[in-house]
Amino acid sequence: MTTSVPTAEWLLSRTKLALTFAEEQVRQLITKHPDYFPLFTKDGRWFHESDNWINWCDGFLGGLLWICARSTGETWWRAQAEHYSLLIKERMHDETSHDLGFLFLPTWKTWYDLTGDWEACEVVIQAGRTLAKRFNEKGRYIRSFIAPESTFVDIMMSLPLIIYAAQQSDDKALLEIGLEHCLTTRRYLIRGDGSTAHEGWFNAETGEFIKETTHQGWRPDSSWARGTAWALYGFSLVYELTKDERLLDVAQRCADFYMLKTPENGVPPNDWEEPSPPLPFESSAAAIAASGFLHLAKQATAPEKAVSYGMYARKILGTLLTPEFLAIDTPGWEGILKHAIYHQRHGLGVDESVMWGDYYFVLALEEITKQAQAAGSDPAQALNTTYV
Repeated sequence: MTTSVPTAEWLLSRTKLALTFAEEQVRQLITKHPDYFPLFTKDGRWFHESDNWINWCDGFLGGLLWICARSTGETWWRAQAEHYSLLIKERMHDETSHDLGFLFLPTWKTWYDLTGDWEACEVVIQAGRTLAKRFNEKGRYIRSFIAPESTFVDIMMSLPLIIYAAQQSDDKALLEIGLEHCLTTRRYLIRGDGSTAHEGWFNAETGEFIKETTHQGWRPDSSWARGTAWALYGFSLVYELTKDERLLDVAQRCADFYMLKTPENGVPPNDWEEPSPPLPFESSAAAIAASGFLHLAKQATAPEKAVSYGMYARKILGTLLTPEFLAIDTPGWEGILKHAIYHQRHGLGVDESVMWGDYYFVLALEEITKQAQAAGSDPAQALNTTYV
């Protein structure tokens, strides 16, 4: 297993192979189980009767389809991407979910970005307004699905939906809601060392912060790896939209903590603080982090930070592209990326593939491909000089 940054030539070769494999896996999924939105595999199979805990992943399959449509230019992929986006369209009015960003940013915002179709943007705007209805005025946070007193660190990945909707509609009140949630998360869920709490618990009537809690980490005061990956990526995304330096600082502190705590291969366990964790890998956290590091490398204002984050993303991908993680040499496995964990406590999707892991992994590979293609005649050289 790799512990160093792979060469550009190796990375590009494996990336091309992995993207072809990903297209095959996605095609088989939607052909075998049309209009089905899986969250995680069981014994490597997407279709099963296990409990999903909560339905928050319906945008990732559509997001994978849009990546396939972008990369191939084929009308078949484009038709599938539009179809799966349309299947979730009415959830733009879903006031029960704090995860609307996961649904509409990979799908309907992508649709608008590619076509300029204002009707697609209107769907994104409505979804952002719907999510903002979960705002608690006293505590200045977006409520999680758990309770009015609760907010999650992963809501930061949906915050760009609110801020983008506010900017597209010139809605200053909506923009304030988005920024206030970011600052509340910054104050109460991001610790001084860049680690994160999974959940913050407030007095819903007064807004008083009460405690840190967790659902998927080891303990309330420990460091759930996927939560930190969500935070570094989410704060990077909102910084790109707002250019608020406080948000960039948070993203970089979370990124630095991730690099400090994670083994040399770039793939963390489910929780860094858990003694003798039952499994060594949580590959979906690594996939999120890889995509997040690539994004943050482009946002960082200090050149040395950009170099560090970009090279670290390549290190993570160098590990995830090996047969230990990429399911290309595992007959019958229907996902793309192995060794992910959805919910360790509930025993859901443990050491399996998960839809968000596959999506952010493929998204990172697409970004690496774009960086290489930007150079034209010598893509490997371009990749070698992107962060130096």
